[in-house]
Parts: sequence; structure tokens; C-alpha cells
Amino acid sequence: MSEVLITAEPRTEFGKGGARRTRRAGKIPAVLYGHGTAPRHVALPAREFTMVMRGGVNTLLTVEIDGTKELALPKAIQRDPIKGTFEHVDLLLVRSGEKVTVDIPISIVGDPFPGGMINQELDRLTVEAEATHLPDGVEVSVEGFEVGSTITAGQITLPTGTTLSIDPEAYVVGIVAAQETSTEPTAEATADAGSGDDA
Repeated sequence: MSEVLITAEPRTEFGKGGARRTRRAGKIPAVLYGHGTAPRHVALPAREFTMVMRGGVNTLLTVEIDGTKELALPKAIQRDPIKGTFEHVDLLLVRSGEKVTVDIPISIVGDPFPGGMINQELDRLTVEAEATHLPDGVEVSVEGFEVGSTITAGQITLPTGTTLSIDPEAYVVGIVAAQETSTEPTAEATADAGSGDDA
């Protein structure tokens, strides 16, 4: 996983009006919390944070504020539903060596046996890992799998140092019979069409 330095500044305006003014200034309202400390209201540079998030939601941040540096992970991100811009961010303080629980993306690779179709139930896996060594994601291969094959969370090979934090029996992906579609009318449909009463 990547680790990125980002500079924050204290935020003294609160409420909807203060948040709007912060966003108009090209910054994102955020809260830094954790380890039993009082939450700190900060503003993050919107452009830099947007670029950081392209590397994945589990990017470890070194947040520099008032001359001090803190390690933090984005835990709750609010985005504008239309513009897609970041509206607010919750940052969880972490320490090197500390275990944290995060959701990592599941990528399905490979092609099932002909006649089978991939049915993915979960696209993220909840795991626990060391804060400074969070995995970017996991790959699950369905290469050659036949109809009826399934993979549960407990069957996925996790990166070293990572443990599963959800029910190992949770259904992740399976192979179902591909639905065959036809544009030809069936004999039954043709018969029904021809049996209508004339007015």
C-alpha cells in the first residue's frame, strides 16, 4: 500500500455555512480522531486529497498539522452525489504496528467453464491488518470453474499478516448457468398470438 504526506490546517468554522466556505476555498472539511483524543476539526487541500484517493481508499496518510505529523486512514468519506467531489472526510488516527479493520476490494479474474456465468455477491472483503501494511486488495480466480462452483470468504488466500474479519462462510462468488436468450418466438407464443378472437 502507499503512504502519502498531506498538509492539513485547523478549522475554526463549523456547521453547514462553515463547511461551504471551506469547500469554496478549495479545501475539504475533515475530522481527525482516535486513540482516545478529542476530535480535531481540520481542512484538507481538495486537489491533493482527490489525487491521493485515486490510489485507493485505504491509502495511509501522514497528516501534517501545526508542525506535527500523524498517521491516519480515511474511514468515512462523503461525496457530492452529482459532482462526485469530496464533501467531508473522517480520518482515523493509527500507529505503526497497530492492527486496524478495513474493507479491501475483491477482483475476479479468469473465465469459468463454457456455459457458466460469474455471480459476484461481495466486491469487498473485511480484513484486519497492520496499519502500515494494508493490502490493496485480493484476487479470486474462477478460471475453469464449472456451474455450481462457489467461493466463500474463508477460501480466499489473504496476504501475509492479514486475517479475515467476516464470517468465513460468507458467499463471495459463484458460477451459475448462463441465461440463454433467443429472439425467435416460441411455438406456444405463436399459437397464443393466432388464437385471438376477431372483433
